[in-house]
Amino acid sequence: MAPILTEEQKKSPLYKYIERPIAPCPEEVAKEIMQMNYDNQDGMAISDINKLFDDGYLPNEFGMYGCPDGGTMLANLTDMPGVDPVMFDWWFAWHGLDTMRYMIWDKDDHFYCQTQNVEQALDESLSLKERYWNTTHEIKEGLFDGDEPRPVMLTFVPPEVVGFDPEKLKDFKGTIICTPGPAIMIHFLRPTANGSELRTRFFMGYQATENGVIQIPDFPAIPEFGRMMLMHNVKEFTHLAKILPEVYNEFKDDFTVGLK
Repeated sequence: MAPILTEEQKKSPLYKYIERPIAPCPEEVAKEIMQMNYDNQDGMAISDINKLFDDGYLPNEFGMYGCPDGGTMLANLTDMPGVDPVMFDWWFAWHGLDTMRYMIWDKDDHFYCQTQNVEQALDESLSLKERYWNTTHEIKEGLFDGDEPRPVMLTFVPPEVVGFDPEKLKDFKGTIICTPGPAIMIHFLRPTANGSELRTRFFMGYQATENGVIQIPDFPAIPEFGRMMLMHNVKEFTHLAKILPEVYNEFKDDFTVGLK
């Protein structure tokens, strides 16, 4: 089931992006994902995430993996031509203010999004990162066509919280979007010759705490859920890569579009 738009939403200047076609996860990629499982030990240890700063690629850029400590990891790699790190930070500061903004990201599966920290997101004295760091988004989304909306609360934190080295962050030309768990989500965006590339990691069953990252005992590894999450991630970020430069250029100075 797809979200149902109100007449007011259809009058929004964002509506033209809803009308854009969105492609599903490519058939050959979906077939590959459906054959994946966590029955391997090829995943990155979460303590090794600073290897993402190294040049080149790691051997686990796409797939479902068991981790050396017994945890699990999903990984995706998305080319984002024309997208730069400022656009990506802007998107995470901007889209949580209004559900319509979340819908244009994936009109099939994104039903609702609302930051719980509206004043912070609108505070022009803050940097884009500071406008989403330590904020929480209430979300409802499906993972596949026909899926019922699933309620999710996502809190975004500075990269140091999940284990990124502050010294490496000083020289990093990209940006990193993180949530602290119980599935630690990392969107590691680095510049390329034609824009950026997004290296996503979901470390399932880990939690960032005041004492560092811990593994949650007996957190279940569910292959079916992992496959659906990975296909959803391919779909939504492939589409975001297509629309973000245009959305940014139109609304980069307008944090109030669609707000009452």
